[in-house]
Amino acid sequence: MPYRRTENVVRRLAARHAAIVAAAREAASEGGMAAVQIAPVARRAGIAAGTVYRYFPGKTDLIAALVTEISATEIAALRRAAAIAPGPLSALSAAIMTFAARMLRHRRLAFAVTAEPVDGVLDATQLAFRQELAAEFAARITAAIAGGRLPAQNAALAATALVGLLIESLTGPLAEPPAGAQPEPERERIQSLTLFALRALGVADARARGLVVQTVVRED
Repeated sequence: MPYRRTENVVRRLAARHAAIVAAAREAASEGGMAAVQIAPVARRAGIAAGTVYRYFPGKTDLIAALVTEISATEIAALRRAAAIAPGPLSALSAAIMTFAARMLRHRRLAFAVTAEPVDGVLDATQLAFRQELAAEFAARITAAIAGGRLPAQNAALAATALVGLLIESLTGPLAEPPAGAQPEPERERIQSLTLFALRALGVADARARGLVVQTVVRED
């Protein structure tokens, strides 16, 4: 008879898999993808390196699993924020601000999973994450257009530009303040970016400001 894993075994394997990915996340948060190495990750997880290899044959597989997990987590957070908004334009504003806030909160990790140069295989995983983000924003832009809240436009192109704006402005090298300058408070930075995005999409300034204020109050 073929071997069948018991529920306890399945749970134990799943827990160990989760512990390895969590350790990889900690490493990437501190030193980017270059810090995600099998032996150090094993030490963080409290297991032998050989055990990690049973789950992930190599570093590339581990990083791909990490990016995939973070992608799912961030997309879910974006969807939750949009789902409780009272209308399509508010949903778009909430999605932008939520994603921006989470990127700033984990800036080093966000750069690692969206834009840090790695290799060809992992570039594809990062690209898939950015494409999924763009699809989420495009769906909300399309809904706002259909509801008469935004002018007619190419939603897919606008969403792609929005993803680029957020990643470059919040995590990339250009996001660093000039030498000697004080960094802008996180909330103000998120509000400024959201206002810029809403204006670019065709929202009148006064209404854009109102949307941002409403979102901030709801988050508080």
